[in-house]
Amino acid sequence: MNAAAISNDKQLASSDKKGGKAMTIDQRTIEQGADVARGEAMETLASLLYDDLTVTEVIRPAAVLSETNARIVLTGLRTQDVSQGGHWHTEPGCWRLYEQPWAGVRESAQDRARLVGSIQVAYGMPSRYEITIFRATITVAGSRCGYDVTSLCDEALSFAGLTLATCPRVDIPAPPKPFRMR
Repeated sequence: MNAAAISNDKQLASSDKKGGKAMTIDQRTIEQGADVARGEAMETLASLLYDDLTVTEVIRPAAVLSETNARIVLTGLRTQDVSQGGHWHTEPGCWRLYEQPWAGVRESAQDRARLVGSIQVAYGMPSRYEITIFRATITVAGSRCGYDVTSLCDEALSFAGLTLATCPRVDIPAPPKPFRMR
């Protein structure tokens, strides 16, 4: 059998060890099984990283910071950087609140400071220079400290005098289902 015949049939042959029979497995079945395995692996990794008791909330409609408020919030978060005595660690796409400042070498200090929660953001959405807040996660340590999604977001937005309730909103539609060729 040549390679063209295999690709035209889109089937794989394997032998059953018990009966020695050849059985065919549809290529789609293999791909779906691989997708399920990848999903389960990601779920397991997430549960190990965040424990099973974390709370993640998608913020709908998403909160939007204007250009002016975005600058004020980012400046405030920068002044409260966890590596310089504050409690916030900001990266593109994610703002994290820690229970205590990092003291000493970054890697070892980061391990000692417990993560309270994180806020996922998108820069430049819905328009240039604006920031959209679309998801927040509270860890077990954050829950024990009395934080919820609203209070975490309120703490970050307080630099601009905003709260999650008073922040302007935009309705971002849910992402479309992935396209699959049959």
